[in-house]
Amino acid sequence: LQVEESAISLWNWTVTKYTAAVISEEQRGKLRFVACRLICLCGGSDPPEGTIRRQILMFMKTGKGWIDIGKADLADGFLENAMSSVEKLYAKLRKGNTDETDIQVHRADVEKSLFKVLSYQAESAVAQGDFQKAVMCVQRCKDMLVKLPKETCYLSILCYNFGVETYECKRYEQSSFWLSQSYDIGKMDMKYSVGKEMQAKVLRLLATTYFKWDCNLYLDKALKAISLANQENLHPAGFFLKVKILLKSGASDEDINSALAEFAHLEMSLDFCLNTAKLLLEHGRESVGFDFLKSVPERFESSPDLGKITLLHIEFLLQNKRELLAKQKIEEVIIGHYTGKQLLPEDLNQLHIILWDRAAKHYEEKSYSEALHWYNYSVSFYTPGQIDQNLAKLQRNMASCYLHLKQVDKAKEAVKQAERCDPNSIFTKFSVYKIAVMENDADKAMEAVIEMGKLAEEPSEHEDKLGVDKNTGSNLLSLAAQIALENDQQIVAIKALEYLSEHLQDCRQLFAALKCLVRLMLSKIMAENAEKRWEDINSMLSYLNLAHKRLAESFTEEKFTGDMRILEAHWFRKVAWNLAVQFKDSPEKMREFFVLSFKLSQFCPSDKAVLIAQKTCLLMAAAVDLEMGRQQVTPSEQAELFSQALQHLQTCKEIWKVLKLTGDFAKDPTDTLLLLYEFEARSKLNDPTLHNLMESVWEQPQIEIKTLEIIASLAMESPARYPELCKKALKSALNLHRKQAVIDAVKFSKCLHSLINVALPTGLTDLDTCVLQEVWDYFEDALSVVGSTEAYPEMEILWLMTRAWNTGIFQYTVGKYKEAEQWCGLGMRFLNHLGSLRKSYE
Repeated sequence: LQVEESAISLWNWTVTKYTAAVISEEQRGKLRFVACRLICLCGGSDPPEGTIRRQILMFMKTGKGWIDIGKADLADGFLENAMSSVEKLYAKLRKGNTDETDIQVHRADVEKSLFKVLSYQAESAVAQGDFQKAVMCVQRCKDMLVKLPKETCYLSILCYNFGVETYECKRYEQSSFWLSQSYDIGKMDMKYSVGKEMQAKVLRLLATTYFKWDCNLYLDKALKAISLANQENLHPAGFFLKVKILLKSGASDEDINSALAEFAHLEMSLDFCLNTAKLLLEHGRESVGFDFLKSVPERFESSPDLGKITLLHIEFLLQNKRELLAKQKIEEVIIGHYTGKQLLPEDLNQLHIILWDRAAKHYEEKSYSEALHWYNYSVSFYTPGQIDQNLAKLQRNMASCYLHLKQVDKAKEAVKQAERCDPNSIFTKFSVYKIAVMENDADKAMEAVIEMGKLAEEPSEHEDKLGVDKNTGSNLLSLAAQIALENDQQIVAIKALEYLSEHLQDCRQLFAALKCLVRLMLSKIMAENAEKRWEDINSMLSYLNLAHKRLAESFTEEKFTGDMRILEAHWFRKVAWNLAVQFKDSPEKMREFFVLSFKLSQFCPSDKAVLIAQKTCLLMAAAVDLEMGRQQVTPSEQAELFSQALQHLQTCKEIWKVLKLTGDFAKDPTDTLLLLYEFEARSKLNDPTLHNLMESVWEQPQIEIKTLEIIASLAMESPARYPELCKKALKSALNLHRKQAVIDAVKFSKCLHSLINVALPTGLTDLDTCVLQEVWDYFEDALSVVGSTEAYPEMEILWLMTRAWNTGIFQYTVGKYKEAEQWCGLGMRFLNHLGSLRKSYE
């Protein structure tokens, strides 16, 4: 008893909470499930009547609840329990009663529960797609209607719902069965029938099911069903469906007219009549359709929607290529517009759409005069002076027609009207542009292109509202460039392409535009004198920088493949290279183009050719930086240029390492150039790592004399000052000279001259003994070479003699007589080797 009370309490609590929307349908189902489990524990094998009745109620409601929330599979167990409990109840009632009258009463009571359980089982079976089980359950219910006539309506609607459900799942055969059952059940007991309207509704869906299932095979059944439906209850939907079926069956116009006549006095809405007319005309029944359409206005004389009839009439006249009749109808509407018979605003908008579509069709067919005719119809509905964005568009379209007809004045007037209505539209500016180009007015065309470029950046609010495509600006600028090129207006085309390249998102289109731009600008630069070309060179740099930027961004664009990127990168890097070579008279620009060529080449595969190009670009860029640093610039500018050169050289060294692995570069001077450039940059930056660099140089066995001489020169070139490094380099060079099979006296003399100049600066008197001894050794080296060859330049011998003599004189003036005698004697030793000049000095 306590368990049963708990089950009832839980059940009632669930009802309360669900009614108060505290729990969901699914939660209610779960709680009911628990209550059902509890109630099953009550009464043992022979529960009392009250408990059985509660079990039946709870099982049925729980099962139905699961069906209603789309979990029919969970319902089956509860419904089977309900069926079992019904049987228990019937057995119990029979057992406890012997009176036949009581038995009949109890049987009727049980049969109602049985009927409900069977109907729920049918619902569950349909939901789970078990057609046979559903049919069996419904058939049992149908057999029980004799005793339960009041359930006729319920069972008829249940079968109708099954028909709808299976129809929506396109199970037409099952749907036709259920709908037929619904109709048959509805006729079983007129007292408890669903009514004629519902019966007609069932039959209309049955006819539709046959129609959708296989119209050719079940055409007669569909016609029979819809005819029965219309007999039961005349309804516009039945009328429409019958016409539809007749049209599909290929019925004669006479049969269709008869069907239309059946419904002549039926009250139907205007939209319904128009849809019927459309149906007839779309199936090619012009005669019947237009006759029906002509009869419609009589039925709706006072309706404000009469314009819809006229519009439909015009549309179908045009579709059936009866353009002359359509024009007559339109002219009648125009007259009506100014005589108090205006169309509703929405109908007038629809008419404008029809007129513009027809005009556009003629425009595409290049029948520009005819297109203007249709546009003029549209213009007729606007009042003079009216400002409207659609009117602006209309005027622009007319201007395009006039331009094709070479009627420039009329085109200008149309564009003027468009500007009045919508001055801030990119389309209006484009129309102005087209006329300017046609009239060869370059200034006005340029002005229009600039306006278009600005509007492409910030579309007007009106165009935003119209949902103008985001690519519209780009498309118009592209077209503007094309028109300019076709009319030999190169400068205008360049401006259009510049704006276009700023806005294009598609990589392929962008690079096509940039290529065109580069070619045009290149031809312009070649035609200009040197003074005018610098601005255009800057423009060219900006184009190539944009190409580099977009190549870097293109990795995220799926449609732009790797092969495409490589092809574009090659094209632009070669252009940058050629421009660098071409503008060698401007070192700064040359460097920028070389650097750009290198950057662009980084998107190409690193094959040998590309690596060589990269190496050369960076070497040239570094060389230019060093050259510019040598000019008269501020210390900070110098430092920046030398630092920049070092960056280029560092990258170049990495590339050179890779490149040397690809072949024999024994005769390539790159190693030497890298060394010299790096030495110059570091020495002029007073870089503390310079000595480390030179340590590796002294260890090189193959270093050339010329390289050492250049290092020596650079070590003393302002702002660098490294006399020790200079001397070391010159000493190394002299050693290499001595190792030659035959000493080149001229080169040796110059090298020695430089070494003595560094070691013995002119004008110094207070010289350290060690320094003098070092320099004395250099003079002795010179004497040994002078004595061994007659090729030593006489002027160099004279210079050596003079330097030695003067050094002695300097020693004399400071009282160092012994040293003075030695140096003067050294100088006199060179005197013996002079030729024609000997007597002058002897």
